[in-house]
Amino acid sequence: MSQQYVAAIDQGTTSSRCILFDRDGRIVSVDQREHRQIFPQPGWVEHDAEEIWTNVEVVVQEALEKSDITPDQVAAVGITNQRETTVVWDRETGKPVHNAIVWQDTRTDDLIRALAADGGQDRFRERSGLPLATYFSGPKLRWLLDNVDGLRERAERGEVLFGTMDTWIIWNLTGRHVTDVTNASRTMLMNLATLEWDPEILDALGIPAAVLPEIRSSSEVYGEARGYLEGTPVASALGDQHAALFGQTCFDPGDVKGTYGTGTFLVMNTGTEPVTSQNGLLTTLGYKLGDEPAVYALEGSIAVTGSLVQWLRDNLGLISTAPEIETLARTVDDNGGCYIVPAFSGLFAPHWRSDARGVMAGLTGYVTKGHIARAVLEATAWQTREVVDAMNADSRIDLTTLKVDGGMTADNLLMQILSDVLDAEVVRPMVAETTCLGAAYAAGLAVGYWPDVETLRANWHKAAEWNPEMEPAVRDREYHNWNKAVRRTLDWVEHEEA
Repeated sequence: MSQQYVAAIDQGTTSSRCILFDRDGRIVSVDQREHRQIFPQPGWVEHDAEEIWTNVEVVVQEALEKSDITPDQVAAVGITNQRETTVVWDRETGKPVHNAIVWQDTRTDDLIRALAADGGQDRFRERSGLPLATYFSGPKLRWLLDNVDGLRERAERGEVLFGTMDTWIIWNLTGRHVTDVTNASRTMLMNLATLEWDPEILDALGIPAAVLPEIRSSSEVYGEARGYLEGTPVASALGDQHAALFGQTCFDPGDVKGTYGTGTFLVMNTGTEPVTSQNGLLTTLGYKLGDEPAVYALEGSIAVTGSLVQWLRDNLGLISTAPEIETLARTVDDNGGCYIVPAFSGLFAPHWRSDARGVMAGLTGYVTKGHIARAVLEATAWQTREVVDAMNADSRIDLTTLKVDGGMTADNLLMQILSDVLDAEVVRPMVAETTCLGAAYAAGLAVGYWPDVETLRANWHKAAEWNPEMEPAVRDREYHNWNKAVRRTLDWVEHEEA
């Protein structure tokens, strides 16, 4: 029998990729294609779902052809995706009724305020694990039902289908209308205890159940692919951050991964019981393997980390390429008393303050561009510390090791600062593409390509590690100053009462 591989389709916010992995979890081939970002008006972000599906078809074929791999050598396909992005399409024609509304889109702000007027921001948190926020899919679906002519009536007749991007890709691949528990948990419509759509939330949001996909586990065969991959099992789906948790082999309660990109997402495995956060984190699904019990997680989302480096490059011109920030920050020994809190569009976890705006505090005539560069890197570390403190408090498990991935982890100085402020080991794996790897692992498990999670653990190898070098007194002083800077971001935007 010819060599077999597992394919992962990563449908992301800016591009779609296909990566092929071998049994050792090594990358064999990659192809990637970007899609358009559509901005109809301020705060609105859309994607063309048909363009994305076309790109997915192209990257799958190209990834195989680059390495002379034939479709019959693909043992299974797994899917990982940008979460919360919302698509509605015609059941018969497969044509979307509107552009996809992207997770970053804030057009549902008025709806969120109206929903919060009866029960507050935590109105559905006990059932769904999530606060009321424009971030999640349920309100986006409600907006489409209210604003696309005739859509509500068509939805009630069962003529249209809703899905996040995993559902859209699986439907186009197999004709099955399904999602997995991780993506369903990000809609604000799924009950965390039953892992089913919650009738009370559907009723409150005015969403007909007929449009919703069937909720399945993250690792099982949903159907066989049609077209180029004819007959290949489509066997996993995980939202991108959940896939990274799985790809980093965070299989034990207390394991934490941090993905450092445009923003940063920290996810902690909390075991088979959901932990309700008392400290500003989201309760979500980690993953579910077939018939095994679901594994839950706590998640802390940080809005601005890598994009702060881009801001330093593009808006201030202090560096010409992102990697230069490490060189510039190394020209000084500390931040010179300067602290930057990048609340460009409010603060996410653990604060959830949409009224906050960014500040640069502690400036004196002594501060140079080197100190500012260092303060930019420290902003990512201190924001991580805030989330980790919340995780430790909620889970009653103290973090000892943070497994990191994402583009920012190439910055060795940032990784050392991160270890210093967390007072914990920071480790970077050999395979940085942990999101795709997690989707591949879950698909491979479903078809027996990998026998068990212990085999996956054995595949995980450390590429680099950092250990704390900062004196405790310095750490405490700097965190105190960081918190003073955070307080100065609050109450900047004043919402006028209607």
